Amino acid sequence: MTTTDFTTSILVDKSPKQVFDAINNVDQWWPGKVTGNSHKVNDEFEYRYEDIHYSKHKVTEMEPGKKVVWLVTDSKLNFVQDKTEWTGTKNIFDISEKDGKTLLRFTHAGLVPKFECYKDCSNAWTSIIQDSLYSLITTGKGKMDLF
Repeated sequence: MTTTDFTTSILVDKSPKQVFDAINNVDQWWPGKVTGNSHKVNDEFEYRYEDIHYSKHKVTEMEPGKKVVWLVTDSKLNFVQDKTEWTGTKNIFDISEKDGKTLLRFTHAGLVPKFECYKDCSNAWTSIIQDSLYSLITTGKGKMDLF
């Protein structure tokens, strides 16, 4: 069994600054309810999707146009036995230039195949990053009706 963290990437014809700015407008691309702030280090926000998912995030790193990292400080996933599987994991957004475009590599560090939620969570992240965040970056509007 592999222990690789979940990762997915998108390549967009937008600047690293535009990608960075979109990431930090979490409520515009992560379907559900986002409360709190995510624009500077030590900001905290909560995410809820119905009664299925709750997580609290703290911005721990922020390098404009290059990187954003959130630490999951609390979680309650109501569709798995260990409801706190996400607690202590990190959401990492690495931004780089590639062939005149901007590459966004998203990694959920700690979300590994041994987690009960891995299949559902990795499928959700893939849709959220590749569909909703991609749409926000390229069109100015995220897809908030993915689920």
